[in-house]
This record gives sequence, structure tokens and C-alpha cells, in this order.
Amino acid sequence: MTQTPSDSASAPLDEARLRKMKFRAWHRGTREADYMIGCFFDTFHPQWGEAEAAWFEKLMDEEDVDILGWALGTLSVPPEYQGPWMERMRKLDYVEIPR
Repeated sequence: MTQTPSDSASAPLDEARLRKMKFRAWHRGTREADYMIGCFFDTFHPQWGEAEAAWFEKLMDEEDVDILGWALGTLSVPPEYQGPWMERMRKLDYVEIPR
């Protein structure tokens, strides 16, 4: 069964693992990637189970330029990242930029 952003139900993720994911999400190397990926993590990680966390951790191994391109629709999304979470990332309505 394919998971969707609203049907994940499992044990809470390990706090050390979450801290590592948060650090990686917010320390990408460019401000644009930090905001897009960091805000995505902050907004959605409470909904994640093991499968979603593994997807995000694998995504964090990719280059920022690729992740930004997939999210902005300028690059085709590889099959391993296609699905409800990439579709959610592509909405970009979770990005909060401080003024």
C-alpha cells in the first residue's frame, strides 16, 4: 500500500534521528535550500513514520540543486522520490521566510 501524507501511523521516531534530520535539513549550504527543505521538515516530520523518515533521509543525500529543481518543477523527479511527499514538497506553501 502506498502511504499518503495523512495515513502514516507508527511509533514515534527516535529523537536523535530527528535531530540529525533537522540539522541536515537546515544546513544545506544555500539559504534557499535551507528554507525550502528545513521548513518542509519542520512542518511535516510530526506526521512521518519509518517509511517517510527513510524517504527524507535518502533525499538529504541528494544535491541541493536537484532537490530544488524537483520541487520547483524544472527537473523531472526520479522514480524513487515520486509520490505524495514530493507532491507536497512541490506546493511550497510551507516555506516561511523571516522578514
